Amino acid sequence: MDTRTGLPVVGMVGGGQLARMTHQAAISLGQSLRVLSESPDDSAALVAADVRIGTHTDLAALREFAKGCEALTFDHEHVPTAHIEALEAEGVKVFPGSKALVFAQDKGLMRDRLTGPFTPRWRRVSDTSDISDFAAEVGWPIIAKATRGGYDGKGVWVLDSQAAAAELVATGTPLIVEEKVRLKRELAALVARSPFGQVAAYPVVETVQKDGICVEVLAPAPGLPEDLAVKAQQLAIDLANDLGVVGLLAVELFETDEGIVVNELAMRPHNSGHWTIEGARTSQFEQHLRAVLDYPMGETSLTAPAVVMANVLGGEPGGISIDERLHHLFAEDPGARVHLYGKQVRPGRKIGHVTVLGDDMTSVRARAARAARWLQEGK
Repeated sequence: MDTRTGLPVVGMVGGGQLARMTHQAAISLGQSLRVLSESPDDSAALVAADVRIGTHTDLAALREFAKGCEALTFDHEHVPTAHIEALEAEGVKVFPGSKALVFAQDKGLMRDRLTGPFTPRWRRVSDTSDISDFAAEVGWPIIAKATRGGYDGKGVWVLDSQAAAAELVATGTPLIVEEKVRLKRELAALVARSPFGQVAAYPVVETVQKDGICVEVLAPAPGLPEDLAVKAQQLAIDLANDLGVVGLLAVELFETDEGIVVNELAMRPHNSGHWTIEGARTSQFEQHLRAVLDYPMGETSLTAPAVVMANVLGGEPGGISIDERLHHLFAEDPGARVHLYGKQVRPGRKIGHVTVLGDDMTSVRARAARAARWLQEGK
């Protein structure tokens, strides 16, 4: 409890952009999010008032960080499961808890739990022959995934031959393999759940990927049949309840000719929900805080008929400054809403996002893409 305000303190492990935007949401609730950051130069550490320096792999640092927090939560899934279990055994409220979070941390456990009509064919593998046998069943190419630690296209490989499989196995990375799904597009269903069990679902969105990185999110997913949207939302709600998730749950989905297939789970604010800051009545970041504090959930409806979020990636060095680019962008499109993360610019790195709202998805999407391209390239 914060003795100055009388309000509970939420601690977020990780100092990236998700923590930065969660901190911004905390301000309107009268809070300053406590952040465990590896460096004072991390995205959230640059703006939050209560920053502790430490690493998520250090149990002693986690214990010290948790003191005085009403609840502990995360901006990534990389905290060792054993550390979370130790904190829980000592009475720390951790949301999501270890029994839920492990299904977002370990893809093998996730597939074990979800195996059924909403999952692709898959297998755990330990050697090249396991991969070859699986490929003989489903056909090349196949998808290989590191069981732990992958994100933004890292830890995911498309294998098209036994030689490629052997090269990957030689790295010693624990793996699962999945059939390459014939997908029409990628979707995401985002829900939040409180300890009391209240659940709030956002409209299903379309996510557009390039080189393993999400570059656009379209809300709501254009042309998605209502029955399929409801099925995706219900699937996310059922998973949140069945797994005991507290906080945000993002279910990444493939839309296929046969329906929907689960790709990944994330139990934290998610890139597919950044549009909610301006595009929904309650942002995913505020909703996550409401959930972990067991506050009633906020309204999730859209604030405009069409909302598009485009990620801003770092461009090549040189050209006009980011400040000049902002000047030009705002003059060209005053309705574009920009969020920069305070990160050092590197080519291909996510350094921010831009959100545009309007009545027509085609024009809104074009405006968002143009704004993101301008901020990246300065042209």
